[in-house]
Amino acid sequence: MAKYDDIKTASDDQLTTQLGELKREAFNLRFQAATGQLEKPARVKEVRRTIARIKTAQAQRARAAK
Repeated sequence: MAKYDDIKTASDDQLTTQLGELKREAFNLRFQAATGQLEKPARVKEVRRTIARIKTAQAQRARAAK
């Protein structure tokens, strides 16, 4: 799980790439949960929260740029 300090220091391109990877992972985890193959249920929560942290950092940067 990415710490918020790591997210704050990452570049915009890195955050966009990481966000795409996490969204893809979230999709795969939802699919695994639906088919009953999910091994780590807690990973779903971690991924969702990391996505939220990245989106929050991006929104703060966008507000600061205005």
